[in-house]
Amino acid sequence: MSKKELENLKKELAFSPRNAWKGLNSKVVDEFSSGYMDFMSKGKTERNFVEETVKLLEKAGYVPIEKADFKNEVKTYEVYRSKAIAIYRVLKTLNGGFNVIASHIDSPRIDLKPRPVYEDTGIALAKTHYYGGIKKYQWFNIPLAIVGVIIKGNGETVKVNVGNDPKDPVFVISDLLPHLDKQDKKFSDINGEMLNLILGSKPITFEEFDSSIKLNILKILNEKYGIVEEDLTSAELELVPALEPREVGFDRSMIAAYGHDDKICAYASLKALLDAEKLARPAVVVFFDKEEIGSEGSTGSKNQFWIPPLKKMLAAKGKDVNVFLDDLIENTAVLSSDVSAAVNPTFKDVHEINNAAILGHGIVVTKYTGIRGKAGASDADAEFVWKVRKLFNDNKVAWQPGELGKVDIGGGGTVSKYFAERGMHVIDTGPALVGMHSPYEIVSKADLYHSYLAYKAFIEKFEM
Repeated sequence: MSKKELENLKKELAFSPRNAWKGLNSKVVDEFSSGYMDFMSKGKTERNFVEETVKLLEKAGYVPIEKADFKNEVKTYEVYRSKAIAIYRVLKTLNGGFNVIASHIDSPRIDLKPRPVYEDTGIALAKTHYYGGIKKYQWFNIPLAIVGVIIKGNGETVKVNVGNDPKDPVFVISDLLPHLDKQDKKFSDINGEMLNLILGSKPITFEEFDSSIKLNILKILNEKYGIVEEDLTSAELELVPALEPREVGFDRSMIAAYGHDDKICAYASLKALLDAEKLARPAVVVFFDKEEIGSEGSTGSKNQFWIPPLKKMLAAKGKDVNVFLDDLIENTAVLSSDVSAAVNPTFKDVHEINNAAILGHGIVVTKYTGIRGKAGASDADAEFVWKVRKLFNDNKVAWQPGELGKVDIGGGGTVSKYFAERGMHVIDTGPALVGMHSPYEIVSKADLYHSYLAYKAFIEKFEM
């Protein structure tokens, strides 16, 4: 067999994911990436991300669900408890199911405890409780912002966002200097009670007075927000990195930012829905909270809050809700859009390279999640995998299969199983990250753009 024949046979039989940059217009990719970076700088928390999403939706003519006329084609949205949102593009007729793209917009972080402020040896600090899977040592000695809401005793909501504006002060969790640190200390020795946030060091008076530094912090908070210490018990205050998204590398081919997991998928799917010129079927884009702690709580995907509005849509169109809703759900297709782990060249040994995601090789299609023996997994059936694979190939979307590390080392979960258990067809798709769950994750611009192309193709062309 000649060399040429071998090459032809290889092209015909072997599968090798292509480099995602091939065929892309770099200027278009850069423009899309710039919009994403700007959005991410404003939407670091769930509440902020929902607020920024609503701005884009209203600019594009979407209306709140209470104002929607479901008898006709409609573009509408429902904000759910300020931290989740469902966006609907509904056709005049509802037949054959929906195309749904589901992401989560919470990210690993550190939260303030209900009674956080205290004083110790000349410094006012705040007690914290970390949220989601973090490497605790990564949160020492970096600039942090405090973002969230406080509900005052009279019921008034106060928004807090300190540290993200360049003119703001920042906050720091300080580590021990190496001169005094134990030589045998390991990263695993760091516990959650060590993550104490520095708030200030100036006393309210120079007279001898217990907790005068703490009292000065409370006075500043009272003057700025009109709150008292008890109000902090009815607050959601998150610590997020006070770091702006930045391009990475001499070639500017990557983006570093806090919260790529999983806001990158949310943004790409939002833009895909807004830019879609036509619909193959009615479309829903939904952003959940609480995925990083198991999708618990009312705003997590265990509460499929986006489904009840479908009943209103069916009733408005004269359908038998009890009968027709089950048919719609059974024929609904879902892309659970969540990120995967790209191979970090320095730590290759945790991956099984033949089934690992490579940065810059397109959106990752993950047939199953879970840990070890696929425990807790959603495992997509072969027929649905084929449909998604064909969609991407037909629309020139760069994609690659991927797993989250070696079988007995890695693993993780997504929102996919909460759709699967209701009988919907679902598979995980999203770009791969380097440094996932760190305060500054890295993604390829090309993978971001192909994720957008994948979601747009799904909305415009996917049929069951």
